[in-house]
Amino acid sequence: MHVGHRIRLRRTLLGLSQEKLGEALGITFQQVQKYERGTNRVGASRLYDLAAALDVPISFFFDDMPPPGQTEGQPSQSAYHSGFSQSRKAFETPFQTAISSVFSDQDASLFSRKETVELIRAYYRIPDPVVRKRVLELVRSMAPANEADTHG
Repeated sequence: MHVGHRIRLRRTLLGLSQEKLGEALGITFQQVQKYERGTNRVGASRLYDLAAALDVPISFFFDDMPPPGQTEGQPSQSAYHSGFSQSRKAFETPFQTAISSVFSDQDASLFSRKETVELIRAYYRIPDPVVRKRVLELVRSMAPANEADTHG
């Protein structure tokens, strides 16, 4: 289920329909739906194809995945999980690093908001990486320091 949610998240952030993603993968939009809903499991080779089509490392689909036996939203205390999370940071863009450092699993609903998607799309349309970094720094400087203030 987690991988399916991550597929949907990335597809919507890129502004792709299920049909367009299906075309890129050579599958039907119904199959994309089944992957996103967790009805069908995603095999290793298909995951590789999805990563290429969505322009993310394969590890993207496992970001914030709870360890076996733990449900979504439970905080992880596993040393293995913590070490794995830290090693993935090397593959993240500055924006992904900022998102993962600020938002918890409970804030995943923020990524389904139209405003969030528009902000991310606009951010990635900025061609100059230096300017993108400055925009990110500007937004961070304007955000409240107290996390409790960020949900108002």
